Amino acid sequence: MSTLLHTQRPFLGYGLGLRKEHYTSVLDELPQVDWFEIVSENYLVEGGKPLHYLDRIRAHYPMVMHGVSLSIGSTEALDLDYLNALKGLIDRVQPAWFSDHLCWTGVQGINLHDLMPLPYTEEAIAHVVERVQRVQDLIGRQMLLENVSSYVSFCDSQLSEWEFLREVAERADCLILLDINNIYVSAFNHNFDPYAYLEAIPVERVWQIHLAGHTRQDDLIIDTHDHAIADPVFALYAAAVRRYGRVSAMIERDDRIPPLSALIDELARVRDIAERQLRGQVA
Repeated sequence: MSTLLHTQRPFLGYGLGLRKEHYTSVLDELPQVDWFEIVSENYLVEGGKPLHYLDRIRAHYPMVMHGVSLSIGSTEALDLDYLNALKGLIDRVQPAWFSDHLCWTGVQGINLHDLMPLPYTEEAIAHVVERVQRVQDLIGRQMLLENVSSYVSFCDSQLSEWEFLREVAERADCLILLDINNIYVSAFNHNFDPYAYLEAIPVERVWQIHLAGHTRQDDLIIDTHDHAIADPVFALYAAAVRRYGRVSAMIERDDRIPPLSALIDELARVRDIAERQLRGQVA
């Protein structure tokens, strides 16, 4: 599977995560949102309201699919039933792309319902690369892998997080969903420079950006997705736009979900920051 070059990277604009709380508002108002991201697992069902609203909304907006259950870093065998269901949903939705997380989510058939970090070792790189290649072959598309927030580190790690992400993406020939909030959260928790992280990630691999809020607890930040985007994350996003150029960006909100209008206002700030940075590049 050949690499898609940076010049071929599609730009969808500025989007939101589609949440059930906003289904009717989206259809009634057709808001000024360029695209929506769906959580794949919410629609791996036979029928019912999720698919009913999904089909109606995707008639008006481009979509991408974002998974939370692939567990690409697990030592468990890949779940072929899950992958076949995911491929069926991709065929139905025809998303611009699909993504999941560079993590593991469980072992011995137990789903921890969390995104657990990996040790940054050559052994882990080889393991993940082989699994990503198998997923891409089965789905028939390149996938995007997202960096996760983390709160622990492994003594055996041989690389930095950004070196690990870069090596996996390049060796597996996959793409990257860069979560700016996760970079900020992990940089604070592990005391590294988030801007050095941005500089280390290959421009041509970054196809999507996530932005979200977090919760600060003294000497720890938790990626909660239940607050507005913090100003330091916006500043890091501005630096990301200066480095990567025009990349599709969106807001994730998963708890304490406000009215759709509030998220659209926040998205306007995302758009404004990006477009000002891009104008600065041209000037």
